[in-house]
Parts: sequence; C-alpha cells; structure tokens
Amino acid sequence: MLHPQIRSKVLDHIKSNAKEKNIYLDTIGGYVDHVHTLISLGSDQTIAKVAQLLKGESSHWINHQSLLRKKFEWQDEYFAVSVSESMVNKVRGYISGQEEHHRKKSFAEEYQALLHNYGFSADGLKSS
Repeated sequence: MLHPQIRSKVLDHIKSNAKEKNIYLDTIGGYVDHVHTLISLGSDQTIAKVAQLLKGESSHWINHQSLLRKKFEWQDEYFAVSVSESMVNKVRGYISGQEEHHRKKSFAEEYQALLHNYGFSADGLKSS
C-alpha cells in the first residue's frame, strides 16, 4: 500500500508528528508493507505509547488526506528491540536501505529469519 510517492509523504509526516510529540525519531524508512524506525525513548516514554502515538495519528492523517482508495490501518502488532550504541550506525543503514533490501528478500521471509535467528517465537516471546 505504501508505494514510493505515498511512502515518502507518510514518512515525512511521521517525522513531523514525532517532533511535535517530543519523540526522538533518529531514522525512519520502509517498504510497501511496513515501516522501520530507530527511536531513542525519553525517560517518560514507553515503546507502547510511542507506537500508539505514531501509528494512530499517521493512520488518521493518511485517511484524512485520502492518500489511498480504501481505509488505511496499521496492524495492531509491532516488533521492538533495543539496540546497543555500537550497532546504531548499522541499524541506520539497514533502515535507510529498505527499498534495495526487499528486492532480495520479502518482509515475511526476513521476519521469519529474524525470529528464528534470535530465538523468538511467532508471538514475539523469547523461546527457551
């Protein structure tokens, strides 16, 4: 749904919205079916609240702007992991290279590999 022209507008809007809400959004990027963000949480912020603020407002904005022919909604779920300072530049590069990256591997394939490689189950919980 988020084709390049629409995606650019949506990502720009999410950046602007994050700034207004004092959410430090370091990097944002995505592909037709998902968005990745690198966010530094403030001491009074939670992952759940930041996800709610960014997803809820952006879906409202997308629908209000009539960017798509049908109603837009983000999926309810999200996946969040912490990143060590030593990996921040690598994560920035990964997020910025989504277009090229997904020419080789679909998001579904990548997600399944991530779950498998890091020992998570399909519900996002760490396997024993």
